[in-house]
Amino acid sequence: MHISKLKKYYFIDDFNPIHLKDLDKNITLIWRNKKSEDDMEIIYKLAKFCKKNKINLFLSNNIKLALKLNLNGVYISAKNKDIRFNSFNIKKNFIFLGSAHNLQEVKVKKLQNVKEIFISPIFKHKGRTPLGIHRCRYFFEDRSYQKIALGGINKKNINLLLLTKFAGLAGINLFKKKGPE
Repeated sequence: MHISKLKKYYFIDDFNPIHLKDLDKNITLIWRNKKSEDDMEIIYKLAKFCKKNKINLFLSNNIKLALKLNLNGVYISAKNKDIRFNSFNIKKNFIFLGSAHNLQEVKVKKLQNVKEIFISPIFKHKGRTPLGIHRCRYFFEDRSYQKIALGGINKKNINLLLLTKFAGLAGINLFKKKGPE
């Protein structure tokens, strides 16, 4: 499998149309601005930009707004344990993404009906203890969701992901400059 076959997710926290236009068209954006999660003006501009440029956009932890803006879906962080998403009128192609750091959090994400789970951190990142490729094998036993690698991924270790059953990769710094080929 070549790196281009993996799904790619880019966590963004600012709207820079010049940078976003230069990205590979197969990258999905996830808006996750921790400083101003609900900066409506920026989110509206970003949503309009993504629709115009045919870029998939997910909103972090705000299902109501993601549905209102007719986005591709919502990203549910590992800290979000709420399982009451069934009370919303969900459109057919609306996708739930989520992240987990251990098997207990994976169970919560499955209750939230998440289709793709970002397993983090895979490699050493900001001093956090990485799960590593070998410890992730426990996650691969369950085939009810796709696994996305997150955390510490760079151009040096990205080829290790090709040896695993990860369906994709996600990051911030990985895509800041040119991104993976």
